[in-house]
Amino acid sequence: MSSAFAADRVVGANATLDMEPGARSAALGSATLAVEGDYLGLGTNAYQLSQAKYMWASFSHTAYYEDTKYDYASMVIPLPKNQGIGVSFSRFGADDIPYIRDGEPVPEGSNYNTLSIADWGFSVAWGRRFIDRLDLGIAFHVLYRDMDQTGWGFRGDASARYQIMDDFYVSGLLKGWTSSAATWESGEFEYSAPEFYLALSYGLPVEYLYGKFNFYWQSAGLFHHEARDLDFDEDTHGGERFWEDPLDWLSGGRGGVEFAFDFGLKLRVGLSSFTTFKSVTAGAGLTIANFLVVDYAFESHPVFSPVHRVSISFSPYLFGHKPREEGHLSKTDAAKKLVTEEPEYLPAEEYVEESIQETPVSVEQTPKAPVNQSVPAPEKPAVTAPTAPATPIVETDDEILE
Repeated sequence: MSSAFAADRVVGANATLDMEPGARSAALGSATLAVEGDYLGLGTNAYQLSQAKYMWASFSHTAYYEDTKYDYASMVIPLPKNQGIGVSFSRFGADDIPYIRDGEPVPEGSNYNTLSIADWGFSVAWGRRFIDRLDLGIAFHVLYRDMDQTGWGFRGDASARYQIMDDFYVSGLLKGWTSSAATWESGEFEYSAPEFYLALSYGLPVEYLYGKFNFYWQSAGLFHHEARDLDFDEDTHGGERFWEDPLDWLSGGRGGVEFAFDFGLKLRVGLSSFTTFKSVTAGAGLTIANFLVVDYAFESHPVFSPVHRVSISFSPYLFGHKPREEGHLSKTDAAKKLVTEEPEYLPAEEYVEESIQETPVSVEQTPKAPVNQSVPAPEKPAVTAPTAPATPIVETDDEILE
């Protein structure tokens, strides 16, 4: 008895893993690869775990059309030596779907049988800073699909970020370096080839507005053709690779702008596709007492109805402690620290010594004391020493003058 094994190459195997969970990145056009500090995007930019200083727990909820929901939860744990680990769990599906079994009559009213379909995802990610300006990260994902037939999927991603200059970064993502594979209970096996993405981020402080502009951009895939027309117009040609049509490749990118006020409020706007302005995104975020971050995103689409997304991040450590001192400051932050911090006071001993050096001492101000105040007088005065009045002692840094 022999069995045949067939592997089919498809586009978008385990595509549920590409869904945007975080409201912050979603409001910025889903340019997740460029956004650092959004721990709901661990599947895309695991490199950011190298910057984790506190434990964070994050949750998000998204309501799609036709009562389809996407729920996501993640936890970040910092490790020594500029390392961090993160785990996440997600569910994308719909519940209470009415159905009729073959041969059964159509029920009256709403007395239907119901079922649920869902994709369950689990991810683990690790990141570390290897050199002063380079952060690396890897992530592994497992997907379980419960539909008319069940299936399992697997994918491994690798990401990196390099600091070109102060507040200017370039990032890269190799998605599916293990290939993105899925197997079904029917025996069918599917896989998708690896893909590579680029991203840029830049920060511009604006002191008179008491905040900072952050600009984010993420490219389309470099290796393969992909559909980029959100209007689903089949007559429109697009999806070329970079070396075939650079302008078409650039139009498939996404990006956003964020203004972060110093007091914790953030305003955002973006485009999830540069091919149409009907893909506009917007949102806001608020940091409350350092330990709680609440984000909201609105996402429009030229065909489907708009999507609203909410996410919350909470740090147990910052709930009861003040933020620790930063190990490294950027040039902008260091300049602010020098301007705003109070001068350090000298120790008492150094202060006294400095006062003696700077303040001139006159003989009249010096308390008069006999030379032999601390030395016992001899029993008989020396014959050769003439009698003279006591001379005061003046102490300086170089010598003692009598």
